[in-house]
Amino acid sequence: MDYSVSSVLLLNGPNLNLLGTRQPEIYGYDTLADLESQCQKRARSLGLELECRQSNWEGQLIGWVHEARGKHEGIIINPAALTHTSVALMDALLGVDRPVVEVHLSNIHSREEFRHHSYVSRVAQAVICGLGPQGYLLAMDAMAHLLNSDKED
Repeated sequence: MDYSVSSVLLLNGPNLNLLGTRQPEIYGYDTLADLESQCQKRARSLGLELECRQSNWEGQLIGWVHEARGKHEGIIINPAALTHTSVALMDALLGVDRPVVEVHLSNIHSREEFRHHSYVSRVAQAVICGLGPQGYLLAMDAMAHLLNSDKED
């Protein structure tokens, strides 16, 4: 698929709509809108188009992953709690054959043991965690690098 401008889908999973108010000692005070605005700015600086979506529903996220096949060249995802439980989301990401960057605001490996396992990491080209909102910007940089590498092949 030939794109003149690379398009990236940014997906945020359950409860991330509560950013800024839910456990700010873990997730910080930036809202989801703040994060998306920062990512849009970074996308523009990298020459990328960015579509941002958030859902508390696993099936909705899976549907958006499926739609990405004909619309986006890469996917950045914070699957939130689905990270640790959703084989279906992992399979959807495998099925669309797009580069995936997984991002988490907190360091999932320093938290409760059940958070140490990620199904999404099995299919992601990169995983960024523990850097708060900066992690999303680094995920944008990583995706730009992955997409530019693919164009050079």
